Amino acid sequence: MLRLRNVLRPTHGYNVARLVSARYSSTKVVGIDLGTTNSAIAYIKDSNNKNSVEIIENNEGNRTTPSVVAFGKDKKWIVGEAAKRQASINPMNTFYATKRLIGRHFDSSEVKLDIEIMPFKIVPSPDNGQAYLCTTDGNVKSPSEIGSYILDHLKKQAQDYLNEKIDKAVITVPAYFNDSQRQATKDAGKLAGLKVLRVINEPTAAALSFGMDDKSNSGIIAVYDLGGGTFDISILDIEDGVFEVRATNGDTHLGGEDFDNVVVNYIIDSFVKENPEINKNNLLNNNEVIQRVKVAAEKAKIALSHVTETEISIPFITRNKHFLKTLKERELDDMTLHLINRTINPVKKALKDADIDPEDIDDIILVGGMTRMPKIRKIVEQLFNKKPTTTVNPDETVALGAAIQGGVLSGEIKNVLLLDVTPLSLGIETFGGAFSPLIPRNTTVPAKKTEVFSTGVDGQTSVLFKVYQGERGLVRDNKLIGDFVLKGIPPMLKGKPQIFVTFDVDADGIINVTASEKSTGKEQSVTVISNSGLTQDEIKKMVEEGQKNKDMDNKLRSRIELINKADVMISDTERAFEQFREVISLEENYESILKELHTVRETINLYKNNENDFSLDVNNIKRATDTLQNKSLKLFQAASKRQAKLKDTKQ
Repeated sequence: MLRLRNVLRPTHGYNVARLVSARYSSTKVVGIDLGTTNSAIAYIKDSNNKNSVEIIENNEGNRTTPSVVAFGKDKKWIVGEAAKRQASINPMNTFYATKRLIGRHFDSSEVKLDIEIMPFKIVPSPDNGQAYLCTTDGNVKSPSEIGSYILDHLKKQAQDYLNEKIDKAVITVPAYFNDSQRQATKDAGKLAGLKVLRVINEPTAAALSFGMDDKSNSGIIAVYDLGGGTFDISILDIEDGVFEVRATNGDTHLGGEDFDNVVVNYIIDSFVKENPEINKNNLLNNNEVIQRVKVAAEKAKIALSHVTETEISIPFITRNKHFLKTLKERELDDMTLHLINRTINPVKKALKDADIDPEDIDDIILVGGMTRMPKIRKIVEQLFNKKPTTTVNPDETVALGAAIQGGVLSGEIKNVLLLDVTPLSLGIETFGGAFSPLIPRNTTVPAKKTEVFSTGVDGQTSVLFKVYQGERGLVRDNKLIGDFVLKGIPPMLKGKPQIFVTFDVDADGIINVTASEKSTGKEQSVTVISNSGLTQDEIKKMVEEGQKNKDMDNKLRSRIELINKADVMISDTERAFEQFREVISLEENYESILKELHTVRETINLYKNNENDFSLDVNNIKRATDTLQNKSLKLFQAASKRQAKLKDTKQ
């Protein structure tokens, strides 16, 4: 038991922050936005021009990559667009939005919500109860591992694009991520073969990009960041190259995924209402149907950011049953207003913590794809009594800011100082289960603070220190992130020993806690690296195995991705041919296309059984499947038109 005696003021290291930039200068440092829905990677193109920061396009020519990882029957994994395309026929082995699980305990309320709506299986880690993911064949992966596949994919894209080795990165995280989630993100980078020089908050990265783009972009900036899975609001002060975070707040389980799920429920309810003979539970338990509905829901949501109404069309949602309905922008606003309103209180709290009024804000930056929604922009305008800036690309600005911070650390960019803050208060348990914060939330990092405590029992010779993170008065309502014991205290009356407790938080938000007893000089310390679900030995082993098999893995992965993509497309076509045979068999070219389908299937099976045979050109499969897909699409379109005419005739 401890009793608070005295407080020493924290010291903030401006000089430390400035000196950091000279530590890494050997190779390029990329910036990575590891997003819930999409990820992006950027770099400094011209070290002589600090504004010359660019997004690296992936191999498909896109500037963002879906944060999706899928596992096939061969236990090989694919990432990005290829993984997303096959999700509808492989939903239980396709993992998306796993950022919402990273660093979280299986029993947390957020994970319980995801278990209810995700098509894949979420299980507790046998070691520490963290939320893990499980394939249908029992292959268990941590969210950090899934994240590492995405990071590794982005790293390889960057290496191909820049034609140089990439092994250093700055990775962004939501501002309201706790220590466990930050460490789990760093673990993901390490598994991908990246030295993560810094994890920085996403709104801070966005402000860096905004402030560096134009010197006139200075003053007090609000960053409203609503992405695929998280919401952050940060208030920053930008002046003369110094980016100081004044306050931050948010919700780590609120984003575009929640909006998608609302539309999914709307589609399912509407379909059941139109077809009362359909059992709703059967639909909800059909992962393939739900995945198709989810794709349509996301597409409709995105469309309504640009038009006032859109048509949702899902052919053959069940056998011989189609879904066709027009969704209006106003309807989407109404059904998701409760989600939008959840962003209001964090904004007000951040303004209060920064001790400023909405009128004091000079610019509002919108970050994250959801901020394209007109209703959200209207709410933001009402909150700040000012129109938000729309010149910033909400999908790219975070990665660009991370690259700028990478340029600062590598020495490519000079005279820029980033002063970020701790998202949550840090402290220890004292008498009665009370939480005694040493580092209040929104303290600028790096930071160091010492307080003096004493014993609460006569003759006490040791003290158990429990380190917590949170904002509640009792430790039971906060998150335990580490503990250690200080032994060898001379037996004295309670209150006599002087125990100095020091919290030292580095620029990544990683915490080192030290306790020492004055009279004996006895000292004990712990680096609070919250368990992300992977031991250091596990991480080391995975990294070593990855390096050992790196070259062959790259060659095989490239081939397997192409073969798997073809297999998915043909399997989908085969399923459709079988399911709707009665309808399409009446078309005149049905038999020839069916024969071609069988031929392509045989070719794919040959390649799958000989995936290591590099004499087989996988591009042959791609050409054959693309041709067949085009013919099949025309066949189904013709059958659909004929059915529609027959229906009109009967009516």
